[in-house]
Parts: sequence; C-alpha cells; structure tokens
Amino acid sequence: MTTSAAAGYEADQRRDDLSAYARYLSAMDASMRQKVALTAAHLLCEGRVADMGMGSGQGSAALAQLYPRLEVVGVDIDPTVVELARRAHRHPNLSFQLGDIATAVFPPESLDGIFDSSVLHHVTSYGGYRHANAADALSAQVEQLAPGGVLVVRDFVDPGPEPVLLDVPTGDGDDGPDPRSASTAALLERFAGEFRALSPEPGFPLERLPPGPSGALPAPRPGWRRYRLTHKHAVEFVLRKDYRADWEAEVKEEYTYFSQAQFEALFARLGLRVLSSTPLRNPWIVRNRFAGRFELRDAAGARLPYPPTNYLIVGEKVRAGQGVAFRLRPAEGPPRFLRIEHHQDRATGRVFDLAARPHPTLDIVPFFFAGETAYVLARTSYPRPIARACREETPPLDGSGPADYLAEPIAVVQTEFPVGHTVERALARAAGVRAEAIQRMIPGTTYYPSPGGILEEVRSMLVEVEPSFVNAPSEDVSGFGTSGRIRAIEARQLLRAAQVGGLPDARLELNVYDLLARFGLPFGPWIGDDIALPEGPSAPPGAGAAGAASAGGGAVAVVEPTSLRALLERPSRRRYARVDASASTGFLEVRRARFEELAEGGAVVAARELEYVVPRPLGALTVSTALLARAASGEVVLGVDDDDLPAAQSFSGNSELLVAPAWRLPRSARTLAEAEAFVRARLLVEYGVDAGEAVELGGAYRPSAGLTPELVQPIAFVVTGVAAEAPRAPSAATSPSAATCSSAATSPSAAAPPVAPVSAPPRRLHWVPLTALVAGREHLPDGHLRVVALRAAHALGAAVSPPRPE
Repeated sequence: MTTSAAAGYEADQRRDDLSAYARYLSAMDASMRQKVALTAAHLLCEGRVADMGMGSGQGSAALAQLYPRLEVVGVDIDPTVVELARRAHRHPNLSFQLGDIATAVFPPESLDGIFDSSVLHHVTSYGGYRHANAADALSAQVEQLAPGGVLVVRDFVDPGPEPVLLDVPTGDGDDGPDPRSASTAALLERFAGEFRALSPEPGFPLERLPPGPSGALPAPRPGWRRYRLTHKHAVEFVLRKDYRADWEAEVKEEYTYFSQAQFEALFARLGLRVLSSTPLRNPWIVRNRFAGRFELRDAAGARLPYPPTNYLIVGEKVRAGQGVAFRLRPAEGPPRFLRIEHHQDRATGRVFDLAARPHPTLDIVPFFFAGETAYVLARTSYPRPIARACREETPPLDGSGPADYLAEPIAVVQTEFPVGHTVERALARAAGVRAEAIQRMIPGTTYYPSPGGILEEVRSMLVEVEPSFVNAPSEDVSGFGTSGRIRAIEARQLLRAAQVGGLPDARLELNVYDLLARFGLPFGPWIGDDIALPEGPSAPPGAGAAGAASAGGGAVAVVEPTSLRALLERPSRRRYARVDASASTGFLEVRRARFEELAEGGAVVAARELEYVVPRPLGALTVSTALLARAASGEVVLGVDDDDLPAAQSFSGNSELLVAPAWRLPRSARTLAEAEAFVRARLLVEYGVDAGEAVELGGAYRPSAGLTPELVQPIAFVVTGVAAEAPRAPSAATSPSAATCSSAATSPSAAAPPVAPVSAPPRRLHWVPLTALVAGREHLPDGHLRVVALRAAHALGAAVSPPRPE
C-alpha cells in the first residue's frame, strides 16, 4: 500500500479507522444497518446530504459517523426533536435544522443527496390521507437536489386493491377490545373499524368467511379464522399487528400510499433516473412476525408470498431533457453482432450452445487509499437497457423494478495495443487520470461470468492512482444520452450494497473483493441475511446419510473434505468438439431490439439497436448455490462440482471447471419460494444432497449486463445430509450447468416435483474448505462459484488471506 496521500487527507485518515467502523456498524440494530447499507451504493464520498424527518437523529448521526467526508444535515419539523438531537449527537460533519420536509428547506440545487426514511407516509397520513402530498413533497425536494444528486426513499408500498384471503389465529389472545391482549383475529376486526382513525369515515370492509372448506380451497387451520379483504388492507394490518403498545397512534397512520409502479412513474416525471426499485423483506420480521403467524392467499386460494416489510427506490437527478428510462421496440434489422457456437460432448453426444461477442473486454479498476480505506473509481449510472429485456416473461424473484442504469467497472475493448497502453488511454479518456498519476498496475481477476451459456472471459487490471475524489461525466461511449459518471466510492460500501441488492453488477463486486483480499484488508461487517450454521460436529462423516452437527435445533452435515490443491492437480480433460449449427436444436436465441431512452416527459432522447442472448425454453433467472457443511474438524466447507464445460475448453484448452451448482429456472418458478423448491429437488436428485435452511446470499446480480438479461440469485443452503457417493465420472447429461446451455435441457413447463432421496447420486460434490477457496480465488474461473464463495466467506466471517507481495 502506498503512503503518498496528500497532506490534506491526514485528518480524515485519523478518523477513518476500519476497526472503529466495524464496531460502530455492528452496534446498530438490524433496521439501521439495512438503512445505511441501502444508501451506501448511491452516496458520494463527499458532499452535502439531508436526512429528512430525522426524528431522534440516530440515522443522521450514523451516516455522519460512517461517512466522515459527508456533510449530513438532519431535518425535522418539531423544534423540540431538533434540539434534543443536537444535544445527543455531536460530530463535526453533522448538524440539525428545523424545517418542513414537504417544502423548500434548502436553496435550489444545493444538496448532493436526500434521504426520506419511513417519513413520507406521515406527510400523507397527517395531511388528510391525501396521497398527492407525498408527490408534492418529493417535487419540492427534487428542486433542492443538484444534478447528479440522489434521492433515496425508504417507506412502504401499496400492493393494490385486489381481493385476498387472510387466515389469522384466534387462540393467541382473547376476544376483548384491548389491543394488548386481543387475539390476532380480534385485532383484525378492530382494525377494520378504526384504520385511518383521523378520517371522517375510518375503517374498511372486512368479511369473515365460514370456517369450513370452500371448493378446492382447504379450511383454515384449527383455531384460525379466514377473512376476505383487499390486498392493501391485509398488508396494512400484518405490518402493524405487533405494534400493540402504541395501537391508538398506529391506526392513525396509513403506511401505503403508492404502488411500486406509481413510485417509478413519479420519479420519471420528476426527472429522476431510477437506480434501484426494490421491495425489502426484513429477515427478522419475516421469521418472527410473519412465518406461522398468518397465511395470505389470492382470491382463488393460491398462497401469496409474504409482503415486503419496506420498499426502497433510488433516483438520480438529471438535467432537463436527459434520459430517465428505456422502452423496447422491435428492431429494424436482424441480429449480426453476436454469434452462437456449438460444441458436442464426445461422451454423451449432447450439443451445447454458447453465445459470444466479437472482441474481448478488459475491466479497469482504478483505486487509491486514504489511510486504511480503499476507494475505487467506478462508472456509475451507465445505461444497460438489456437488463429490462425479458422482464415480462420472467420477472425478478424479489419483485425489483427495472434498473436501466448500473454501477460497473470502466470497461474497454482489448485491441492490438498492449494492455498497459490500453489502460493509460482508457483512464485518460474516461476518468481524466493522467499517465503520471498512475502509480502501478496489478493484473487482477480472470473469470467466466456465466460459462454455462456465454463464451466470455473477463480480465481486469487493478490500477493504483493518486487520490482523487472525482465525480465527473464519463466519455461518450454508450451511444445513448449518457455514459454515466466516474465516481470515487469507498470499496466496502460497494460490498455492502451488493449484500442488499444495491449493486447488481457482479464484475465490480468481484474486483472489489479481489482488491481488499490482495492487501489483507477486512471485507467489513456482513449486513445481508445471517447464515445460521451450527458450530461443531456431533457425529463422524458417514453416520447414516451423513454425519451431522447440531445447534439450536438445526443440523449440518459432516463430510469428508477435499483440498483445493488436490482438485487443481487432477488430470486435464477435453470433452468437446466444435460442430456446425445443424447439430443444434437452437437452445440459445440471439434477439435484437431497439432500445429508446426517454426523458421525463416521454420524449425519445436517444435510441440504439442492441443484441442479447436468451435460452428459448427457459427464463432469464438463475439460482446459484452455496452448499455449506462442516468437516469433522469443524471447518466450514463448500460443495463444489468438478464439471466439464465447452467455455472452459475454449479459453484454457481443457474442459474441466470447478463450478457452484446452478440452474436456470423454468418460467413457472415466479417466486423465491418456488425457486427454492425447484433447487432443493435438483440438489436431491442430482447430488443426493438434503438441503436444510436456505438464506438469500446477498442481492441478485447480473453476470454480463451488456450481453444477456440473465439475473442470478445466490442462495446459501445448510446441508443436512449427503447420500453415499458412487465414484462416477461427471456426466453432462445430468450436469446442472448443462441445463443452461444444452439443446437437450429439461422441459420448463413445471417446477420439479418432490423426489425421493437416491442412494447413489449421478454426480459427486467435493467439499472444499471455504477459506481455501477465498485464498485460491484466482483458481475459480466460474463466476458463480467465485461470487458464492466470497459472499459465504464474508457472511461467516472467514479469515482473509494475508496480503501478497506486490
């Protein structure tokens, strides 16, 4: 690590202590950690931000403490609250100001960021339940935001007026009127009469249904009661049913006022480019207040997913006439840029399709240090409209809305020029970094983003530069109205954002992990969902289906570990031969569409025809898995498949490739629960793996946003059992990766049905120590494996390897 930072950074270096940061973040409650993380990806490293309706000031103080280069101003309409916050929270970059968040508090275009966290529903509830009050407040706030600044709203989302069925227990309390002792059913009936208590006509229609079955719909559980009401009112109730101590105040508020589509449309009208639009589900609330506490069904009786506990939308202000969103139109010409290759497995005869671009790309990741903190220069708000394709066919599992503009590395096409020259030229053009400001170049990561269907090898170059907190437009390379901005972003902010769905570009995330690990820097606290992996073994490997360790009522398989070195020293293989298109059934399809960039009024500001690739029979959604078990020593191990893929053979000359089990989902899998059920079935039938608790391993990511609309959701499974392994050669006919690119893939007409365990699964997993995978990440060219290994190690606090000599 260099020490050539300018003298002006010394004060910040003294305050920027990584261990203090970790202690401070870990001391926050889960709600506050999530709030900080969700804003992290969209914060500037410096500038002036307003925390609107800050209440106690804890959130404002957290932002100021965690981001010392920001000037944070907490705003509240209550003078007593403002004075108490001033006394309680004192930081040099923090102040509090009296003001009405629905009106102009600051001069026009004077703020770089505005946060509205669970506050706008107060503006509507205490303003006559007029939903337009929220739109008026946001309009006033946008006026105070400088171009390039971000507006972050975290609140609730209206699911709509459709009728639903809600089953709730009657035996968890009494039938009296006291909300503190009433059963859930009695509380719902009370709520139906007093919701929106400040209205002249409070309440809403609620129908108690007969207790027996109705047609194909089963009867409610014993001791439960079923009601018919609107989806909105059902959500309003389940979100507050546990806030009984302040019930009389709670029923005055209407949590939901806009649907997700209404939020997105409003942002576009206000000249905001949507960077993120995501329903949020707090894992603690889901586990402790939703699961087993109510059942929600549509009018036909089909189970509905648990409602979001919050909703987040982030918009970037653009100048008048600039693009804020995209729409798709039919292309005028046929595809001619991307190509499809065909490779036949010599052993099975199966033909695999691979999509490829004409030229290789290089990711450039400039970085610098301020004290112990690493910053990277990234391209933000870069237009990637291909991510919008296929949304109607296969919408994201988490319900997230279209994010047409992404944060990603500075990418260039590798030409005949040497790499060093290419990097110098690209940084000068894209980021204004002069050659003399480059201190050194370090060859970075190399991997295949999605080798099951894409013939693409990504290489990167880490470039240490002089400290520069840049925030400037990037060169025009996209062909649209913008090519994004180059911004300095604290490296660990990007990882936190990836953990909660705020950074969908996998390439930037993997480069940040590589940068931190190379210099022995901690990844920072994990703020995604916790993985409850029992600690120690209680049975040796092979006891029954597998040994098991148990803790807290859970269990984890105890398996025989395999060293990464042993896998890397296995004999090389070449299983594939290239064949012509006549041998393929056309599993992959290249599509071409016209993508029109729209300004706030709907006018087209730019348009391009782009090509992308999709699998014909399957959707655009993939699930990758982190299968976690323990060795007899207690060490955490990850299930790795020694597969054979034509993409690996095309680049390395050999087909063997260590992969994480991953599957393209059938179009019938539309929710996380359905996706999880599908994957559990495949794990059992293909690997003989019994999967226990499942945890979303951070947010979904896009492996190659410029080539495919594929969206990958990583899920960590605690392995509870492994069938006896038969020593068989890998078979492409049963390979999960084969299902992503093979012309003979499984029919997607329905999710896999439940299946019985098998005594000798067709494929074998190798259980590799997780710390070894992190230390040897350069030997993991499968992008999915690298993502799940690094995220799992981060979530479980696995040690980072010491810095390498550079």
